[in-house]
Amino acid sequence: MLLTRADWQAREVTHAERADAITADWRARVRSGQKHPIEDFLFTYYPVKPTHLRRWHPGAGVALEDAGDFERTAWRWYRTDAIGSVSVDAAAFLAAKKASVDFIEKLLTRTAARVGQFGCFGLHEWAMVYRRGDHRHDVPLRLGQSGTDEVVESHRIGCSHFDAFRFFTPEAVPLNRLSPTRDNQPELEQPGCLHAGMDVYKWAIKLGPLVPGELLLDAFDLARDIRWLDMRASPYDVLEWAGEPVAIETPEGKAEYVRQQRAFADRSNALRSRVVDAIRDARTVALTG
Repeated sequence: MLLTRADWQAREVTHAERADAITADWRARVRSGQKHPIEDFLFTYYPVKPTHLRRWHPGAGVALEDAGDFERTAWRWYRTDAIGSVSVDAAAFLAAKKASVDFIEKLLTRTAARVGQFGCFGLHEWAMVYRRGDHRHDVPLRLGQSGTDEVVESHRIGCSHFDAFRFFTPEAVPLNRLSPTRDNQPELEQPGCLHAGMDVYKWAIKLGPLVPGELLLDAFDLARDIRWLDMRASPYDVLEWAGEPVAIETPEGKAEYVRQQRAFADRSNALRSRVVDAIRDARTVALTG
């Protein structure tokens, strides 16, 4: 596909404006030194600079007409043809990042194909502070330490996500019914997991220019929306930032958590499919030249 100069420049501007809106509050907090216990996570755990997030990529197989005199030609993983059209060098990217791309494709494909599990109730966040005096976030626990510990002890924990499980306190580790590792991640990851849904953004980041800009920002939007539920259902008192909690220690809170969790599973699977399609487009381009 060949995009005219007017077309791709319009898409680039739209993308940059959307990215600027996404990062505006974060950039203001950086300047003022303020903290936000919910949204800062999206810029610290996923360390993508706003300047990189606002870069629009067309994805593999899309050539940008008359783009040879633009900054993009100096970006890594781009190439310019004889008539000045610029496109992603899919073959070079796939050759250099083969192991990572293969892992991401396998992980996302298997996760999307798996039946979602909707009985975890976000207890991973509770297990991260179980019997612990110091916590990851400088926010008080809304039930206090003893009340939080009681919630953990009164539930069966079945966290399937390695990057959540690795932050469990030592006392909480043996309470988990599963033993997630990086190696068994493709076998355990399932679409009902909030953190797996957030991580679609991480995998899109790692695929760099293979992922169209619109898809990257859609993945960010999903991660941001999930993060709000993750913290509203957590043991932390985030009333000041997020309003009333999703109190998963109650039947009503559990029902609300599962309702939102199911909707996020559908959204995350749709994005997984788009990311996998972007990988497969890149493989086709690399083979056909």
